[in-house]
Amino acid sequence: MEVTDIGNKEDGKVWHRKPTLGKSMLVKVVRTAQQAKTVRFLHVAFDATGDSFLAGDHHGNIYVFDISRNRFRLVQKTGQACTALAFSLRRTTEFLVALADHTIKCFDKDTKQLVSWMRGHEGSVSSISVHSSGRYAISTSSDTAQLWDLDTFQRKRKLNIRQSVGIQRVFFLPLSNTILSCFSDDSIFAWESDTLFCKYQLPVPDCGPKISYKAFAVTRDGKSLAAGGRSNLLHLWCLDSKQLIRVIQMPTQVRTVRQLEFLPDSFDGGASQTLGVLSQDGVMRFINIHTCKQLFHMGSQDDAITTVAVSPNGRHVVAIMDNGSINVYSAQSLTQELNKPPPSQVAVVSGGEADQKMSNLKVKVRSEVVQRPAKTSGRRTLRPPAGSTAEDKENELPAGLNKKRLVALLKAFGEYPAKYRMFVWRSLLCLPENHAAYSSLTDKGLHPAYVTLHDKYPIKSHKLQRGLQRVLSALAHWAAIFGEVEYLPLVTFPFVKLFQNNPMLCFEVVATVIVNWCQHWFEYFPNPPLNILSMAENVLAHHDKELLQHLVDCGITSQLYVWPLLETLFSEVLTRDEWLRLFDSIFSNHPSFLLMTCVAYITCCREPLLLCSQKQDFEYFFHHRNNLDVGSMIKEAYRLMSNTPADIHPRTMLSDFTPLTKGQYPVFNHYPEFIVEYQSREREKIRLQEMEYLRERQEVSALRADFVRRQAEEEAYHAQQLLQKAEEQRRNILAQEEEKLTQQRAKLAAMKRELKVKELQLLDATRRRFLKHQQDLRATQIRGLDQEISRKMDLQERERAAAVQDLEVRQMELETQRRQLEQHMLKEQERMGRKVEEEVEMRMRRAEREEESFAELLHSTETNMQALEESLAGACQLGLDSDWQREVAERLQQVDAEQERKRERLAKLHRQTLAEEERVADTMREVAGRKWDEVMSARAQLQEQRQPLPSADTVPDGQRQTGIRSPCWTRELPHRPSASTSAPVRARPHSATSPKRAGSNMVCLNSSSPSESTSTNFSLDRGRAQLDSSERELLKEIRELRRKLAGRAREGSSASSQSVHTLSSVSQ
Repeated sequence: MEVTDIGNKEDGKVWHRKPTLGKSMLVKVVRTAQQAKTVRFLHVAFDATGDSFLAGDHHGNIYVFDISRNRFRLVQKTGQACTALAFSLRRTTEFLVALADHTIKCFDKDTKQLVSWMRGHEGSVSSISVHSSGRYAISTSSDTAQLWDLDTFQRKRKLNIRQSVGIQRVFFLPLSNTILSCFSDDSIFAWESDTLFCKYQLPVPDCGPKISYKAFAVTRDGKSLAAGGRSNLLHLWCLDSKQLIRVIQMPTQVRTVRQLEFLPDSFDGGASQTLGVLSQDGVMRFINIHTCKQLFHMGSQDDAITTVAVSPNGRHVVAIMDNGSINVYSAQSLTQELNKPPPSQVAVVSGGEADQKMSNLKVKVRSEVVQRPAKTSGRRTLRPPAGSTAEDKENELPAGLNKKRLVALLKAFGEYPAKYRMFVWRSLLCLPENHAAYSSLTDKGLHPAYVTLHDKYPIKSHKLQRGLQRVLSALAHWAAIFGEVEYLPLVTFPFVKLFQNNPMLCFEVVATVIVNWCQHWFEYFPNPPLNILSMAENVLAHHDKELLQHLVDCGITSQLYVWPLLETLFSEVLTRDEWLRLFDSIFSNHPSFLLMTCVAYITCCREPLLLCSQKQDFEYFFHHRNNLDVGSMIKEAYRLMSNTPADIHPRTMLSDFTPLTKGQYPVFNHYPEFIVEYQSREREKIRLQEMEYLRERQEVSALRADFVRRQAEEEAYHAQQLLQKAEEQRRNILAQEEEKLTQQRAKLAAMKRELKVKELQLLDATRRRFLKHQQDLRATQIRGLDQEISRKMDLQERERAAAVQDLEVRQMELETQRRQLEQHMLKEQERMGRKVEEEVEMRMRRAEREEESFAELLHSTETNMQALEESLAGACQLGLDSDWQREVAERLQQVDAEQERKRERLAKLHRQTLAEEERVADTMREVAGRKWDEVMSARAQLQEQRQPLPSADTVPDGQRQTGIRSPCWTRELPHRPSASTSAPVRARPHSATSPKRAGSNMVCLNSSSPSESTSTNFSLDRGRAQLDSSERELLKEIRELRRKLAGRAREGSSASSQSVHTLSSVSQ
């Protein structure tokens, strides 16, 4: 037993020497502080993988022990003792710690940082349970239980109870959303974790002693619950049926149960059968809950256990001892006692009428041989049913399975359930699980034949490579021939890949296959088993002579089409799932089924084989995967098993299935021992020669290294002597140089002093010269400033005079521009007046012409009417001839049509006249408005130009007169009339005033000459008033003219109607 003292280390190895196989305790970890004082460990907790666990001591230090990597590391110093530990299942680097101050902290083991701090408990936290999803956690104290969200680290729910009823434990069930709560009154409730709805309550026996539950354990599948307390009784419930299924009575040494832990197994599907019971005496006893057999135990009264943690994978058990140390156990080594022949066990059921219900459940656990008791009324012995037969006994398998039922299940579904396949194989092969025997084989180490296995069979996974070497070495140590068989790695590799986590089971499966399905394979070693190949060839000849004849014609023997399938056990030609389906059938049938499967494979591939003719094609075919239905091949194998005659059937030449013996493995000697021994001796001889050669080469290498070392030492010695001489010379030279340097330093100091004095004198002289230069420079600057000021004053006077002259010239230019603008405006006004008058006059002439034409038309109409009347009178006088009446009527119609056309023409002319008048009026308004805008903008420009002029005292006389006159002009400017009130200026067509007179009357600006300033000035407003009056008169005349035309038109229409009436009366 190795003891590791971690002391004050923060990192290191768990063990310094690898534990030997077969030892139950791997290492003992202790921690001693200063003055050899032991620091006690308090709690441990495994992670989800089961390869590392947390451990906390009463100083508040939290360590992580990685068993797979053989390392430990200090991850946190909390400063106070922990009361509970748990790993976070979602974020694998985080863990929860319940501390003595009633708080829970979450740390990261990699970064050693505090992730969160959860408060809320008033008492000490006794346990922490994490949901299988890793999202929620439940912390339990004596007075309350709290549900935490590990994503937000916030409290979701809180369970409060009465003070009289305390909480024992609250935890999650595995693989479900159910919470189990256990109280001090022995009541157990199940709650839904999402809604906290009470799902059910487990029944507790009313009769018998009160247990006062303290310890609880649940299987990994969450289907069974075990509970114990202040008694040696254990209660076992089935959580699916919610019923108490068994009461287990522990030995009398057990008075109180402190802790319960289920020991997981790789092939139990989560339904653990081994339960660990830690009692008050510090001994943890592991029992089988079905057979009530005590399997093994840990600890003793002298070396008592305080608490235990079991890894989820069932490989390791960590126990904290009473002295504060940690013991790490190997579960595989602890189960060695299971390999011994078990003593006879009798399960005794106590009877009684008062507690008949409990009597059916209560089972005593006994570890010693129990004699069969006599038949009494109070006790009865369990016996097998009377109807069991010898055939049923043959079909009965371990773990309660029945081979006949398994075969029926296999034929119905074609394969076993993947979840239970390994468990079924273990039962079919009746594996003895000889841990001690297997450990004795593995303790011998690697077999020399498989030291260089990776060179011949390179595998990417190092774990598989080591597992294959381990199993092959165990086989070679078991039987010497297996160190010589070249194809043994091909046979073993599929099983190593399946059982890579359990090498002992892999070894026993391979050994069982060799003993049963590889019968007579090694009789012709090192040649292939010709007897087995001839069996397969006989079966093929019986069922398919044509195919066999084709193979013979092509020169293909059974060594080419049967042996490749057998030496690889079909692993080269089938996929993983197909291979598993095939071996479900092989393990469920007689060993001869393997040969029938080879023949079935050949017959099912009949068509492609008949097409092959070259040897290379056949070799490729039987070493590579082909398109084949495994189900059809298995059916064909069953057909061959049933239809093959007995004289050639392999069943008659192969023995029935024989399992491996328990305790020790059987002796395997079905091979030519002299050949194997000869090869072994030759190999040993070669190995010894190699070792001798290696030893000699090592000695030569050592001599060469010694020579090189000595030569290097001599060279180093000579170099050291040279260095010493050089060092003495260097010291002498340094002494001389130091003397010279001292003299030079003295001279240099004297020169520095002289230079310093000279430097001070020069600085004083320089300062005086600089001050005098500054004074001269200031005087020069002052003189320059005076000259600059006088020069700038003269320049400003000259600029001021030039500016005055420029202003006078600018004033004259503005006056000239004003006069030119007034003249231009006057001319433009006269031109527009003349144009408007001409347009109006032309319109009036056109209207007069139309009036004259209308008068002539009326006159001709009257003339025609008179002529018609005369003609009608003459016609009446002549006798009112009917022909003349018709002609008169037609003429009257023509006259009416002509009058209608004339009226339409007059109306059209009237509309056109109105449209033209509207257009002329709009044009005049636009022209007047545009001219008004131009005049106003010109006035504004003139006013702006006059504003910057000098005062009245400095301007000329003409400019003073203009300045006096401008305010009056500004006051006389009227507001611009709106478009609705303003009317264009029109001259009366019949006015006697000439265009020249009208133009003179429209002058509205001042005279352009200064000499004409005394003459009469016409205002622009006065001329505009005249234009408005003339426009109104013109519109009035146009209205009168329209009225006259309308009256004449009405008179003409009435006259025509009267004439028509007269004609009609005359005609009557």
